[in-house]
Amino acid sequence: MKKSAFPFWVGLTVVTAMLQVSMGATAGELSRVVAWGDINYDLTNNFARGGTAVAGIAAGDFHSAVLQRNGSVVIWGDDRFGQDELPSILTQHPAVKIAAGNVHNLALMGNGAVVAWGGSSDVYGTYGQGKVPEGLKKVKAINAGAVHNLALQRDGTVVAWGFDGYGQCDVPPGLDNVVAVAGGMCHSLALKRDGTVIAWGGNNHGQSSVPAGLNHVLAIAAGGFHSLALKKDGTVVAWGTYGLVQCEVPAGLSNVVAIATADYHSLALRRDGTVVAWGLNTAGQCDVPPGLENVKAISARGNHSMVLIKSKGK
Repeated sequence: MKKSAFPFWVGLTVVTAMLQVSMGATAGELSRVVAWGDINYDLTNNFARGGTAVAGIAAGDFHSAVLQRNGSVVIWGDDRFGQDELPSILTQHPAVKIAAGNVHNLALMGNGAVVAWGGSSDVYGTYGQGKVPEGLKKVKAINAGAVHNLALQRDGTVVAWGFDGYGQCDVPPGLDNVVAVAGGMCHSLALKRDGTVIAWGGNNHGQSSVPAGLNHVLAIAAGGFHSLALKKDGTVVAWGTYGLVQCEVPAGLSNVVAIATADYHSLALRRDGTVVAWGLNTAGQCDVPPGLENVKAISARGNHSMVLIKSKGK
């Protein structure tokens, strides 16, 4: 695809609030989803499911998704771009993983196939992010950038598709032995088996300039114009900037077991089940609810943050 300027979208009204949704008929017995930040697009009202616990979460720009333990997917929020309209295959077969982009979603099926939907809009542009490349199979991990996608195949190679205006879909030749992938606004990251990180795509704010000597990495996350790496020692390394504070990792942050990024803010899950957030806070997306604990998964995109609370006894 011919390189072109990345489409930036403005004009969204941002409101600060916290969203807390309980999963299950009895509070505390099943997993709960807690979210905070932007409350637009009815994010606070359109999700209430009982009887099945949650296995995974994914935050989109204007919508949110959960993967329930029975493999069903539930989505709520804005649906102007088809991101809430589940493909029929997902109503017939269970998914094992989900991912959310700006206005599209991905699901990984048990047979290694990938399902994609959403992103159908002249306003946001249709870059193929809602369609899966022909022949893609044997996938073991998925990740959605803003308007592009990454699939990690079982042989350790990576497939990328969608908007490629900054080369974020141009997987480096010979890239292999990959164990994790992450897509940002206009760049991509890959974590190799040896604990090193490879980045490609947009680098106008240094988001693809991996720090020299970075190694012993366990996890990666790609934000709007910044990147994060979680090291084996439980510390976090950040690079790239947008003139804001998303790269200023809080002093003394340690014992981290998971990381997540949105356009302009970041989350870290600590070993004790608490969450730390930093970066731009225009919608309260960094205002972690007081007393939040027992968290087992985190996700963020746009101006909101989501976490999954452990089930009782789990």
